[in-house]
Amino acid sequence: MLIRIVKMTFRPEETAHFLALFEEIKDKIRQVDGCEYLELMQDVDNPDSFSTYSKWRDAAALEAYRQSDLFATVWAKTKAMFAAKPIAFSLKTHTVVD
Repeated sequence: MLIRIVKMTFRPEETAHFLALFEEIKDKIRQVDGCEYLELMQDVDNPDSFSTYSKWRDAAALEAYRQSDLFATVWAKTKAMFAAKPIAFSLKTHTVVD
């Protein structure tokens, strides 16, 4: 499983637009093959900063989504609202063996 976190900060006048867009597309993303979970979180100190937390079957599933028409459309609309460059990274569970 792959965990993807994307932190996005929006111009204040765009925050409501982003929330409306997310509401519109969240179920479409959740239905993408390989997407196992998607959540939107808001920064407690900056109401214009949000992070998506998603779980993907594997890196190939995430990459397939990132190459899809859905992603291209959503990302084009989303990045037009940014106040700062987004921060994105992927993680996997690390198991420590004793």
